[in-house]
This record gives sequence, structure tokens and C-alpha cells, in this order.
Amino acid sequence: MADRTVHISAITASQRLDSRGKPTVQVTVTTGAGTSTALVPSGASVGDYEAHELRDGNASNYSGNSVHQAVENVDKIIGPELIKQQFNVGEDLAKIDRFMINLDASKNKSRLGANAILGVSMACARAGAAVKGVPLYEFLRKEAGITGPYLLPVPFFNVLNGGKHSGNTMAFQEFMIAPVGAESLTHAVQLGSEVYQALKSVITEKHGASAIGVGDEGGFAPPITEPSEALDLLTAAVKEAGHGETIKFAIDPASSEFYSEGRYDLGFKGNKPCQLSASGLADLYRSLMDKYPIILLEDPFAEDHWTAWSAFKKNCPIELVGDDLLATNIERIETAKEKDACNSLLLKINQIGTITESLEAAKKAFGYGWRVFVSHRSGETTDDFIADLTVALSAGHLKSGSPCRGERVVKYNRLMDIEDRLNVFGEPHEYAGAWMVKEKEIEYLQ
Repeated sequence: MADRTVHISAITASQRLDSRGKPTVQVTVTTGAGTSTALVPSGASVGDYEAHELRDGNASNYSGNSVHQAVENVDKIIGPELIKQQFNVGEDLAKIDRFMINLDASKNKSRLGANAILGVSMACARAGAAVKGVPLYEFLRKEAGITGPYLLPVPFFNVLNGGKHSGNTMAFQEFMIAPVGAESLTHAVQLGSEVYQALKSVITEKHGASAIGVGDEGGFAPPITEPSEALDLLTAAVKEAGHGETIKFAIDPASSEFYSEGRYDLGFKGNKPCQLSASGLADLYRSLMDKYPIILLEDPFAEDHWTAWSAFKKNCPIELVGDDLLATNIERIETAKEKDACNSLLLKINQIGTITESLEAAKKAFGYGWRVFVSHRSGETTDDFIADLTVALSAGHLKSGSPCRGERVVKYNRLMDIEDRLNVFGEPHEYAGAWMVKEKEIEYLQ
């Protein structure tokens, strides 16, 4: 089957629910190798430069969040036109994606909807893997042109939620733990889970049992306001779990959400006003990095505050990740390189809207000597696609929320399945923990 031409015989779409109970798009592609299905994620903290997620806007249907038009666009426009092209599914993912981009013909996929296009792209990638008779990560690895040993990612668990992901008064959106000292991916999941359970006990003891409710990504959302409070809770949980130096921290403030006219309002969620300039916020970050074992900082400044990014990057000793800044968009990545604004790309497949463009964005970032940090969305699904994508790219790290909630855990479970498979087949691989804390170059990505 690996060498024969296989065409798409049917493409159908349906409205289903994401992890927040909001509608999303499900796509099923049928070929001679069977059926392949994909579910599209959705964000809450959405940057201005992301591809357009098409929703119906009818207040009487899911409060305006239904996606019937996107579903219809798959069923009546994208599907029939793709089938006519008779693409070879096992070889033509890039051609399929480019055809859909041209069919939409807008700058941000607003005509047909990035959620419609991405669902087809994901399902076609799965169908291509089925036609080739290989796991999805292997199919995507070939599409990306990556060779050499496999690199299994460090999972960055978002265990404390703030910002738009929770109801507390914490401005910063995510506080993550990264088990860089683990012996394997499977061991890393164990360490993350143990710290997460210890954190539950620490929060209960300090704030009471009512404080252990979780946010959109499975992290706890206790009644805290200051970043130091969050990091102190993480420090106590790591100590209680007995894991010491094996665990490092990361922060995603998602600062575009509290930026206005050159100022950052850390009190934007209703607590007392706390307006900081970019330099004042930079000083806060540096004080936190001096005190806590932080190895990664994502979106510390707003998406168009280029001067703040570039100034901070000059003396930033850790991984500096662009999310809203870059929007998985090559034009934005090129601008960030010109301005020396960051050194890592946060890769979200629904920010750009096709798998091919996601791979191209990663290739561009790697070409600059940057890192690539693969990410879920706050409105996730039980689709585990990004776990395979992370392994395919040898990205070295992935964030998919806490070791809690099915739509988060399914990605970590898939990574453990992949590690087991690599072990069974004797495929050369390593866990990326040491790579995350030492500037280790990976030759086959350069």
C-alpha cells in the first residue's frame, strides 16, 4: 500500500464540542486506506494575527459560537473541490494544503474559516500516514524533512492558571513545571503528576479545599494575585514531592491581555490597579528569574510592543518564546528575527490553519537557530495530533496543560505510547531534558 496512489473518496464535517463545551469542527476523510478523523482546537487568549476561526454569530445557537457555516464550507466547497483534484493522499499533503489556501483566497483564511481548513489538513495528514502504513509522527517527520535520532519532548505542565484561563485575580496566565531531570518521557509524566498532586495538598493546606478548582487547562486557580505567590506554591509542591532539581519552572504571562497604551495593568482582573511600564515589568521578570528556577518565558510583552521585546532579549538568559508575537506566521517570525525580539517559536496549528504552514514555520524558526515549543489551546479536544507533531519535529518541548482532564492527558498518554513504540522497535531516541537546560545543538535541525 505504501507505494500505490490513493485518492480521497469523501470528506465530511460535523459540529462537535471542545473542552470548554463550545462547538468546534470535526472532519472525517475517507480513502482506500480507511477513514481518518480530526478535531480542531480553539483559543481563549487569541492574538490579533491568528488565522480566522469562523463562527456563525447567531446568538440563539450556542450564544453565537456555533460553527455550522464552517462545517458547510467543508461539506459543500472544500470537500468536493479537493476530491476533484485527485490528489495522492500519501504524497500530496503540501499540495492539498496549498490548494485550500488558494481556494479560500483571503489573507487570514476568513472566507472558509481556519477551523474548516485545519480540520481537513489534520485529517488528510492522518490519512496520508494510514496510506503509508506508518505512525502519524513518522509521516509528519518526512513531511518536515527531519532525520536522525528521535527527540522526545519535555512536557511543560501548566499547573497554576490565571489570566483569561481562570477566575482568580492573577494577571499572569500560566505557571508551568518542566521535569527536565527525568530519565525518560514516561518518567517525566510521573514526576509532573506527583508534583501536581503535591500542589493540590499545598493549596488545600494554605487556602482550603475550595481553592483546588481548576482552570481551562487543568491547572489550579487558587485565590492568589502576585506571581511570587504562584512560584512559592510551586516551590513548596516540588519540595513536598521530593523532586528538587529535577523540576524547573516556566511562565506565560500572556501580557497582550493586560496591555494598553504602553502600560501593563497587573490588576486588570479586578484587584487594585497595578500599572507597570515595559521596563518595570522587565524588572519584575528579572527578579523572578533571580529567585526561582525559571528556564522559559513566553509572551512577556504585548504582541506589537517590539521595542520592549528587543530590549529584554538583549540580556535574557533563558528561552524567550513568542506566541501572540509570532502567531505561527512566517512573516511575523521574519520580523522578530530582524528585530532580535525572541529566540523561540510557540507553534499552535490553529493559529496558522494548515499543517504544512505549521511545518514551514517550524523550519523557519529552526533555520534561525531558535527553538520550537509546540502548544495546545485552552479550548482543546481529545485529538492527540500535536503529540505526534512534537515528536515529528524533534521540538524538544510541548505544553498541553496539567496532568488532569482528558483533553490534556490524551496528549501525554500518546507521547508515552510513542516512547514505548520506539523502545520496542529499537529506534534511537533520547529525552530532551538535558537539551532544555544546556545549549545543546541538534545538528539535523540546523
